[in-house]
Amino acid sequence: MRIAIVTVFPEMFAAVSEFGVIGRAVKDKKLNLEFYNPRNFAEDSRKTVDDKPFGGGPGMLMKTGPLVAAIRAAKTSSLENSRPEPKVYYLSPQGKAIKQSCVESLAEEDDLVLVCGRYQGIDERVIRSEIDEEISLGDFVLSGGEVAAMALIDSLGRCQPDVLGDVGSLNEDSFSNGLLHCPEYTRPGNFEGHAVPEILLSGHHEAIKEWRQEQSLKVTWEKRPDLLEAATLSKKQESQLKKIKSQADKAK
Repeated sequence: MRIAIVTVFPEMFAAVSEFGVIGRAVKDKKLNLEFYNPRNFAEDSRKTVDDKPFGGGPGMLMKTGPLVAAIRAAKTSSLENSRPEPKVYYLSPQGKAIKQSCVESLAEEDDLVLVCGRYQGIDERVIRSEIDEEISLGDFVLSGGEVAAMALIDSLGRCQPDVLGDVGSLNEDSFSNGLLHCPEYTRPGNFEGHAVPEILLSGHHEAIKEWRQEQSLKVTWEKRPDLLEAATLSKKQESQLKKIKSQADKAK
């Protein structure tokens, strides 16, 4: 997968390109990151990439010329390598919140462009002419799109073939089946008076599997009940959830 990033701070991306599982994926060429800095397309001697907004007001906007040139250069690179024209995504607080289903859909693309805004954002005309979709981490504001882009790249990278050491990790992640992941435990068996659930020490794999499924439902119900409204539960899961709610009522 090739991801082209339009940013005035490409150095920030060392956080994902040089460390951890995504760093290894980049090193092993399982994930290709390319950077297009609008400063390199600025025509003045100072390499200016911001300008005042029409109508006044606080802050600055990204300068249209260098930004558009960087976006188009990122798209042209794909076409020159006989790849289809990539879609362009703008990381913006006004965009659609990214969910796991969105990540999995984007991960199927061979090529995409991420645009990282700065200052007060980018000119509306650039959004209309160059951006295919605005996407967001959530309903809060960041200083720029780089942090959001890094989070998305990390999530997309995990979905690529042979990136994770254990494919099962991807299939059992939170949200993979619409629910949160079950609680996990490691050594020691007893930590500061808190013991590991006995079922996990039993060696009974089917019983452990059923316990984990039930705990996944319980955690989701306790922490993110909104997810259950959209989840498709089997009859067994519905029975487990009913049991969980009943036990909670008795404990009150």
